[in-house]
Amino acid sequence: MKFEDLLLQIGGFGRFQIFILFILCLPRINLPMHFLLHNFLAATPSHHCAIPHQEAFVNLTMEEILLISIPREPDGTFRSCEMFSQPQFHLLLNFSLQPENSSIIQHCQHGWVYDHSQFTSTIATQWDLVCEQRGLNQATATFFFIGVTVGAVVFGYLSDRFGRKAMLLLSLTCTVVFGMLSAASVSYSMLAITRTLTGVALSGVSLIVLPFGMEWVDIQHRTFTGILSSIFWSIGSMLLAMAAYLVREWHWLLVAVTAPCLLSIVCLWWVPESARWLIANGKVKQAHRNLIRCARMNGKKDFAVSQEVRNRRSVRMATDKKPGGSYSYISLFRTPVLRKISLCSGAVWFGVAFSYYGMSMKLTGFGLNMYLSQLVFGVIEIPAKMVMYILVNRVGRRQSQAWTLILTGLCTGANVIIPNSLTSLRSIVAIMGKGFSEAAFTTVYLYTSELYPTVLRQNGMGYTSFMARLGGSLAPLVFLLDEVWRSLPEVTYGGVAVCCGSVAFLLPETLNVRLPEGIEDVE
Repeated sequence: MKFEDLLLQIGGFGRFQIFILFILCLPRINLPMHFLLHNFLAATPSHHCAIPHQEAFVNLTMEEILLISIPREPDGTFRSCEMFSQPQFHLLLNFSLQPENSSIIQHCQHGWVYDHSQFTSTIATQWDLVCEQRGLNQATATFFFIGVTVGAVVFGYLSDRFGRKAMLLLSLTCTVVFGMLSAASVSYSMLAITRTLTGVALSGVSLIVLPFGMEWVDIQHRTFTGILSSIFWSIGSMLLAMAAYLVREWHWLLVAVTAPCLLSIVCLWWVPESARWLIANGKVKQAHRNLIRCARMNGKKDFAVSQEVRNRRSVRMATDKKPGGSYSYISLFRTPVLRKISLCSGAVWFGVAFSYYGMSMKLTGFGLNMYLSQLVFGVIEIPAKMVMYILVNRVGRRQSQAWTLILTGLCTGANVIIPNSLTSLRSIVAIMGKGFSEAAFTTVYLYTSELYPTVLRQNGMGYTSFMARLGGSLAPLVFLLDEVWRSLPEVTYGGVAVCCGSVAFLLPETLNVRLPEGIEDVE
């Protein structure tokens, strides 16, 4: 007996499903508030070298002091990382003159002075993560995504072993603990460690929420569930813009984006464990209780007399899992079809995350301030999700996944050849690319949840999430390639997206197909 048959007996998609989906979507709001936080947490305001003995220049204005102390760029702006070893008073007569001796230009010796008009403080201003230390600033995001990568492996296995609800609660609790410790960091090392651990904890939320919800809904509403969950990500992205605008101090900003997890922890107590997981693991009595609760809330009170659910042996026939048996990540590669699915879906997830975070972590150059850019990027995602709701049901998951990722890469690459003077065109192409990127991310969550059987679903999600976070970890570091060639980061993001999108054509279609329960269903 298939689990979808049981869902039909208890109402298919009713008040119970709507209730738990709403609660499960609340933690999704927290995800982008941490995943995209680097844009504001590590923002680098304009800065210049600190000038020693500045009080000696009592008769000079601040502009004149900078003129004799800091070299200028060709465009007339003051350099951020260099200063004159001694004042160049002759520049007061004609600032267009060149320094008398280029050897008098040196790196900052006395720290930096930052423009605090936009940010009260960031980790860049707190620990001077600029100039030679710029790499450490970018590495903060990489440390976080390394944590998410590790968490994907850990929580993918644990949620298949110990259940969805327990691991989701553990994930949220650890997020609160490590998020608050991050806010209390007194050194860069402490911040790097606590942000990494926050990434590990949040990975469980990212990994478990969608499959947990989908295991309670019927075939007809799986797409709706995936899109709804994804919309809450966009809401979180927009709320991040508001929180960052209102809270300009990085310690309190971390508190502001972590605190909402407490609400999710409280609400989660009303969500029962996945009956599909319970049946797959032989815990039929508990599954029966949860199914009765679902049926009663959906108005199907006569479900309690069902003998199919009470018969432990007949329900086990829905899976090929033997009593006492267990599965691991190795199981994803043991059989031919699962091996192909795992290799291809891993490549697709890497490309999706690599291109998405590459675009999302570049809020400058969009023609708007970074707060408005973050808000616009969040707003753009919602119509992209609405379109995907139609496309994945009309043209299928495979075609939707492949073409959205390929078009993301083409839009990213197009801005390399569009002249900088055509700002409006560049902005339109960037908006389209962000929309395609979000559409690809929305589809991949839904698609992957349908590819793997129940007994391996969280292991599969854990593995693919690992590949995604590997892409997310590398994405911030690619920005450093602009020192080699200014357009190299965009070329890299676009090329990877096109290649990984093409791999999606090798995956099987899952439109209107029952969720597989065991490995034999896939093979």
